[in-house]
Amino acid sequence: MMNAEIASLLSNAATNLGAEVPSATVFDALSAPKNRDHGDVAFPCFVLAKPLRKAPPAIAAALVEALQGPVAASPSIASVEALGPYLNFRLDHGARAAAVLTPAASPEVGQQTIGAGKTIGIDYSSPNIAKPFGIGHLRSTAIGHALANLFETLGYRVVGVNHLGDWGTQFGKLMAAFEARGDRDALDADPIQHLYDLYVWFHAEMKERPELEELGRAWFRKLEAGDAQAQAYWTEFRALSLREFERIYARLGVSFDHYWGEAFYEPMLEPLVDDVRAAGLLTTSEGAEVVHVGDDVPPCLIRKSDGATLYATRDLAAARYRYEQLEFDQFLYVVGAPQSVHFDQVFRVLGKLGYPWADRLHHVPFGHIHGISTRQGTLVFLEQILDEGKQRVLEFLASEKPDYDAEQRETIAEAVAIGAVVFYDLSRNRIKDYDFSWDLMLKGLKKGEKGNTGIKLQYAYARLCSVEDQYRERYGELPAPADVDFGLLGEPEAQALVAILERFDATLQQAAQQYEPAVVSRYALELADAFNSFYSHEDKAHYRIVSDDPTRSAARALLVVGVKHVLSASLRILGVPHPERI
Repeated sequence: MMNAEIASLLSNAATNLGAEVPSATVFDALSAPKNRDHGDVAFPCFVLAKPLRKAPPAIAAALVEALQGPVAASPSIASVEALGPYLNFRLDHGARAAAVLTPAASPEVGQQTIGAGKTIGIDYSSPNIAKPFGIGHLRSTAIGHALANLFETLGYRVVGVNHLGDWGTQFGKLMAAFEARGDRDALDADPIQHLYDLYVWFHAEMKERPELEELGRAWFRKLEAGDAQAQAYWTEFRALSLREFERIYARLGVSFDHYWGEAFYEPMLEPLVDDVRAAGLLTTSEGAEVVHVGDDVPPCLIRKSDGATLYATRDLAAARYRYEQLEFDQFLYVVGAPQSVHFDQVFRVLGKLGYPWADRLHHVPFGHIHGISTRQGTLVFLEQILDEGKQRVLEFLASEKPDYDAEQRETIAEAVAIGAVVFYDLSRNRIKDYDFSWDLMLKGLKKGEKGNTGIKLQYAYARLCSVEDQYRERYGELPAPADVDFGLLGEPEAQALVAILERFDATLQQAAQQYEPAVVSRYALELADAFNSFYSHEDKAHYRIVSDDPTRSAARALLVVGVKHVLSASLRILGVPHPERI
């Protein structure tokens, strides 16, 4: 908005001085001055020092002279002045607030058309069937879901793919275990737990009875050969697992367009290997078939010496199928950092096969979670984490919010627990490892606690909703932009909020460029802090949002509406629930 206008004026002025600098480069260099008394927007002239071969203070002085006419003609820029190596702009606060809050007053704020006509596929979550949804899949699920929401907001067609782990010798072992001691009643009562218990039992028994491993392999060979009983087991176990996964996904607000698991690509593997061989890429190494992809990366293993295919074979076949079906402009693999070499190998093989879309594939790596345990001290699964968080919040509500009924407590506790877990994950740069901590995740739940957590944002959102209700009770419907005097939003705290709101679209674009949800998380925290400073200002008489002054109240109420919509959009992208009351 305003920054875009300033960037355009600066780019033109720099051109007139002899430096070709794109407005996008200027835009990225703009920031708020550290001292608010110096203006609203600052430009560091160091950016132009090299092309103009002048000292930054001299450049600032020359730009001030060149910008006098354009600034005088601008209805939104009040003045420009040089301060050492910086160029500082003062804005017409009313014009700026009008330009920012008019679109922010719409619930569709943030919706962009950058991705119109383009498709992005995202491979994320991908748990193993017949096992509980492990906490290790939280990061892939949360990051992938946030990226899907982010790119949809930017106008892309987003296709979510869940690459289920539903093939391999482990299923033969599970079938052998079920034959030995499966219990239909236990399977009906808690299918995933029963299957997991059988799998654990089988591996424990193998230590005493090594012959069981061959029994498991035999069952998997039956599955590969199309044996009716093996196929029936596999189909049943997969369906039961998927039903449980979808129940957990529903709690998280996550859904997928396709569950194309490993088994889905089995018929495509032999044609894939034939094509790699026909391209002259396969070589034999210690009996296995590999593709040499470069001196800096190990060879990509396509087929083992016993003829078995591997993850790379499946990912190659999957990539070809996905492009045939989706004709994507980008395809993201939200998979842990340890798989970086694997994806580098796969992408290089696809490039050697001559696929022009190979460079559209991107691995989006992430770090590990450490220190996860329940109150009982055992390693836990994702649903146990969510349930424990919910129980902790319920205990808090029972003591601190006795006026809430059971249904209210249940709804709020579920939202806060999910928000705490998801936001804690997404507030850190995805590539970083982090330690799991309930104390840190739920910090801010109790009065007086401070923490940059999901609950902090949920409280801010609930407060915004409460202020809207207060305005409605006093003045009726919320004001429309056309009915507001934006010149009444001149206080520094109000302008700080407007400045943050102004950056929302650019923030979403930055997050998409970096595949980094933490950019949105940090923005949401900054917005909440700025609103809390305005709302809790020590001069309560002057800063009261809903007051006896209907004109001033309308202007501030519209500011509240804009903050609420942008915070809501940010939390929706992140997958953080935000109830209107906490």
